[in-house]
This record gives sequence, structure tokens and C-alpha cells, in this order.
Amino acid sequence: MPGISDSFTTAAAFHSAMAILTARRFQRLALLTVVALVFYILLDQADYVAIPMVPKTGQYVQSTYDWARRRMKYPFDESKLIKLPEGIPRELPRIQYDFSQDEASESHIKTQKERQEAVKQAAKKSWNAYRKYAWGRDELLPEKLTGKDTFAGWGATLVDSLDTLWIMGLKDEYKEAVQKTATINWDKTTSSHCSLFETTIRYLGGLLSAYDLNGDQVLLDKAVELGDMLYAGFDTPNHMPANSFNFREAKAGSLRPSMGESSAAAGTLSLEFTRLAQLTGDPKYFNAISGVTRALEKTQDDTNLPGMWPVFIDVSRNEPENPISATGSSFSLGASADSAYEYFSKMYVLLGGLDPTYKKLHMKSMATARKHLLFRPMLPDLYPATPPDVLLSGNVYANGQDIIDLQPQVQHLGCFAGGMFALGGKLFHEPAHVKIGEQLARGCAWAYEAFPSGIMPEVSEIIPCPAPSSAPSSKDEEEEEFPRCKWDDATYKEANTAPGRYPKPFRAVQDPSYLLRPEAIESIFIAYRITGKKDLLDIAWRMFTAVQKATETNEAYTAISDVNVAPGEEQADAHGRGGTRSRTKNSMESFWIAETLKYYYLIFSEPDLISLDDYVFNTEAHPLKIPKPGKEAEGKEGLDTEKEA
Repeated sequence: MPGISDSFTTAAAFHSAMAILTARRFQRLALLTVVALVFYILLDQADYVAIPMVPKTGQYVQSTYDWARRRMKYPFDESKLIKLPEGIPRELPRIQYDFSQDEASESHIKTQKERQEAVKQAAKKSWNAYRKYAWGRDELLPEKLTGKDTFAGWGATLVDSLDTLWIMGLKDEYKEAVQKTATINWDKTTSSHCSLFETTIRYLGGLLSAYDLNGDQVLLDKAVELGDMLYAGFDTPNHMPANSFNFREAKAGSLRPSMGESSAAAGTLSLEFTRLAQLTGDPKYFNAISGVTRALEKTQDDTNLPGMWPVFIDVSRNEPENPISATGSSFSLGASADSAYEYFSKMYVLLGGLDPTYKKLHMKSMATARKHLLFRPMLPDLYPATPPDVLLSGNVYANGQDIIDLQPQVQHLGCFAGGMFALGGKLFHEPAHVKIGEQLARGCAWAYEAFPSGIMPEVSEIIPCPAPSSAPSSKDEEEEEFPRCKWDDATYKEANTAPGRYPKPFRAVQDPSYLLRPEAIESIFIAYRITGKKDLLDIAWRMFTAVQKATETNEAYTAISDVNVAPGEEQADAHGRGGTRSRTKNSMESFWIAETLKYYYLIFSEPDLISLDDYVFNTEAHPLKIPKPGKEAEGKEGLDTEKEA
């Protein structure tokens, strides 16, 4: 029998043990309570739904934030939802020239294949350098041989290049790129924000195009993830898009449209969102961009230059029926405006001709541009025969009253206009527009050959021919719409502050750089596919060889700072003096592979490879499949490039 002291010791030990057990139970209970509370918050607070990294079919990895489950702060009225047009797509007019009626010689076919292969090798070189030095980054710095993030760090060159790799038959490179793309986490970024416009045309367009070509489900899965994120850009009080897409603000529903938004940023989302709606069957994407379309339609006739919109517009008005104000005075088909106009005819095509709104928007804007923005340059007496039949597009200042002033500034970005006019001309039975489109395309090709490098500058000014006193009164007089004029040396010297510094008739060059841009070859490609004129192939080849010679580095290609200097020559400094300033800009943007090299490749390919009657290109050169009568919109059968290349 234990003693009293032993009893006290035993009791103390018992109480101590019970205290420890109680504490442990409390800790466990507290931990369980915290875990339960966290899950409750995550499930209850729909704006912030974090989901685990769960691999799905193949290599697909879901992003860690599910934008589809995010609750909108300014939801659309379901009763007023604008859905995709119903009905069978119309049989649209044939766009491409009937190449079957021409019998090409063996030497011609051999030459084009050699040219095509040269472009393919340039693309392989560019891609291999990106893969080696900048894999997964947005772009390659081709001289420093390192990566750079300029578009949120998701891999802009990676996604932008997918369809180019497939079209060129680079299947191993394509497969590896898809595997990398499948792991992109849209919630992991190198920036606090992105551009809604750039992300849509490069990333979303690239994913949708590659899916249309090959049918890889993982690409559509990633496109839906991204589309749901970008859809939050329309979660604003007036449902106009906020181009400055701050991720934190987007999740909170506090994005706001800009009072000074570029018309291109507001108007260049429609193709991608529409194709996503067609492929998923979800009308929310089409409804979002339809609000912008309706707002543009309402203001088209009420600007300072009726038919067109100023370069910058106010999309912040909190008036549901009139969310856009377009009171600016500067009008252009160049920077910050270009693709808004480009998408009108292309939307008509993508919707199978079922929405006449886009035809009206295109025809009105092209009529205004034709009347006020296009001009014929005053060409010097340098041609042994007839001078080239070329047009260019400038800018206009209009005050809405008594001033409509043409400013003959030529932008490389504006060189897409030739393809736009030609495509719309075929689509809407306007032969004069097809002719204008060809003249514009040849105008930019002429500007290329005018400079020592064989490449036109980013921005320049040209002496125009005097405008005619009146527009042609009949189709028989169309040739006089842009009358030729003789070279006037006195006019040239009067308008030029430094005669002889630039090729005639250029009177100034505001930006002499070349950024590896695609717009000039884009229009030459479209003009060739529409007219079938073989001399355009030779023009394209001269352009390509000039670009290659001026921009090639040891391992890739780079933008250059001055096209007025021939490759190998010493470059002048900012004051025109000789110097050693580098000609290169150490930049290879994603559109080099995505657009420029794709268009060069396609013009030398068989015409049925990415036919303009089967695909419509977004502004980043991503071909989207056109719905056809009697066929599903998805087009999941894909494209066999080995058969068609």
C-alpha cells in the first residue's frame, strides 16, 4: 500500500498528463478550426478562388487562379445578352485568285521552293536562338543573347510562334513549344499588369490559331483560361474594355476604361473573342466585344471626320447607351488606330456574312480614308519607263468644321492598309478597292527600295502630288482619282530642310528604324493571293533579302536603328556626322516569327496553304478558321502541312 507522499505524486502526474492531453486536443481543434475557416473563406469569396496545380490530360497544367469562377462586380444584363448570329454561314465571294488557270514552269516552281526554304531557315535560326537563350521569356535580346519580359512574362514569342512552327512543318519544335505552353500559369507574372490588346492578339490569337490548325485540346484549354481572364477587362461600369489590365484591380472588379484610349486597343478584340465564343459555345465573349462594336457604330457619323474615329477616343463615359466619345482631331490608319479598321471586314468573314453591321462599318470608313487619307507621292525622274503606280496613306487633321488637312506622314504600321483595301474589295464586290489595295501594297514596296538598306523607315514624310479638285464622277474616271504629277525640284527643295539627306521624294524621316515589322510584306502577300500577279513574288524576295542582309546577327535577327544606311556602311550620328553608333537595336519582338517570317513563307508557298478563302488572319498574323456552310465552326480536323506545303 503506497504512502501519502506517493499518492500526491501520482495525482500530480495524472493532472499534468491530463493538462498535456487537453492542450494537444485544443491545438488540434484550433488547427482544424483554422483549416475549416480558410476553406470557408476560399469557397465563399468567389472573387479569389485559388485552385491547386492539378495535371489534366497530357501535359496540361491548370493555372492557380480560376478566372471563370470570379464574380463580376458589374455583371451584364442577361436579358440583353448579344449572342452569335444564328443561321447557316453565307457562301462568301471567292477571295483568292484562281491559280489553277495558270500553268507554272518547273523553273518558277523551283525558284519559289528555294525562296520558301530560305525563309524557313531564317525562322529556324530565330527560333533556335530563342529556345537556347530565352526559353519561356517574352522575347530574345539577339545581341546580348538573353531573355526579356515585355508582355507579363508568359512567353510571348513561345505562344506567338506556335502556328508558324506548324505551318512551316517544324513539328518537333512545335511539339516542344506546345508542351511548354501547356504549363503556363496566367496568375504568375513578371509585371503588375498587362495590355488587354497585346495579350489578346499575341497570346489568345496564337492559342486559337494553333488549335484551329492542329486541334490540340490543350491549346483550347489554355485559351479558355486566358479568355476568362481577359473577359474581366470588360467588368467595368460601362462594359467598355480597360486596356491597362492590372491583375489585382481586375480580380477586385476595380478596372476603369480610359478617357484617352487608342481606337486600336478598343476595337481590336473582336476576332479573338468571337472565335473563342464559336469554339466554346459560350456567348459571353461575343457579347463583350459586341458592346464595343455597337458603340463604334453609333459614333461613326458624328466625328470630326465622319466615317472614321480619331486615333484616341474616350471609352470611359458612364452612359450605357453612349459609352464612347470620339471628339479628337487626329485621324490615321497607322499607329494606335490601324487594326480597329482591319477587323471590320474580317469580322464579317468570321461571322459567315451573317452580321451586316461589319460591312457597313468597313465600307463607310474605307470611303472616308479613300477620300482624305490616301495620296500619290510626287516621284522623281528616275524611271526609264512609266513611274510605278503607287499610293500611300497619311494622317489627317480635321476640326469638324472647315479644316481637313492631309499630313503626308507614312508609317510602316500603316502598310497593312493595302491588304485591308484589297480584301474588302473582293469581299464586297468593289473592284476599285482591290486596285487601291494593290497600289498601296506596291507603294510600301517602292518605299523599301528607295532607301540604301532596301527597307523603309518606321515613320517618314513624303512630298505628295497635289490633290485633285474633285472626286471622280463615274467609274470611268477612277484612274484620275489620284492623278500622277511631274517631279518639281523647286517644290522638293522648298519642302525639304536638308535636301539630299534622304532619297527623293522623302522630305523628313522622324524615325529611321526598322523593327522587323510585317505590314509591308503582309499587304504584298494579300495582293499576290488576290491578283495572282507574279512580279509581286520578285518584289517580296527583294524585300526579304534586304531585311535579311540588314538585320541578321550571328545567332538571330535584330531590329536596326537607321534604314538610311546600307549594311556595312558607317552610320551617322544624330547630327548627320560620321560616327560609330551601332546600327542594331538588340531587339527581336515576337512578331518577327509570328508575322513577318510567316508572311514571307506563305507568299512563296503553294497558294492553297492557308488559303484566304479558308482562314482569316488576326492582326498578329494568326489564321483563324472561317466557318463554312454545312460545316461546324470548330474545324477540328486540323491542317496537314506536310501535304499542303
